Amino acid sequence: MLEGEAPMGLVQYSDDGFFAPRKIAEAFRTTSEEVARTAGLGKDAVQRKERVRSDKTQRRLREMVEIINKTEPRFGSALMAYAWYRSEPLSGFSGQTPMQLVRSGRADDVLDYIDAVDAGVHA
Repeated sequence: MLEGEAPMGLVQYSDDGFFAPRKIAEAFRTTSEEVARTAGLGKDAVQRKERVRSDKTQRRLREMVEIINKTEPRFGSALMAYAWYRSEPLSGFSGQTPMQLVRSGRADDVLDYIDAVDAGVHA
């Protein structure tokens, strides 16, 4: 299968077993600083190696990538799923976007919402 034909999964976003903000930024055609902001992190969290590998930074990056990977088939590309993640208000969450929910520690609620929509349950 040629690269780009299907979602590649988490490995495309990692480097030495850690989520790499630079690789995430390349995939979403943005900057590492924007990836940090989108995940609810400060820019030093993606600039300093020890901060990139911290539990908090890795957890937030993983949550964001999991949500985008889970919705990518629906939107046809990671870039479109990233746009949805950043801008689409979710019903039942007072108009908050997936990005806002992740930034406030509610990634599991977003994943549950996606599962409910995929199962045909309207959240």
